[in-house]
Amino acid sequence: MLVNKRVKRLLQLVPGKRRFGVYRFLPFFFLLGGAMEWFMINVRIGKETFYDVYRRKRSERQYEARMEKNE
Repeated sequence: MLVNKRVKRLLQLVPGKRRFGVYRFLPFFFLLGGAMEWFMINVRIGKETFYDVYRRKRSERQYEARMEKNE
């Protein structure tokens, strides 16, 4: 219960409760989404970023589709 009370108190500290309601948390989610996008583009795990893997997989699928179409 102690953690639950701390979380509630922390959420009460965010301004704009009367005017915006639960929508007052939207800026935090936009920042979190931007940070995730930056991480996926710029941070290398091993030798690849998320988008390197995505582009490679997409091109492999396109190649396989072309090969199946030609057969």
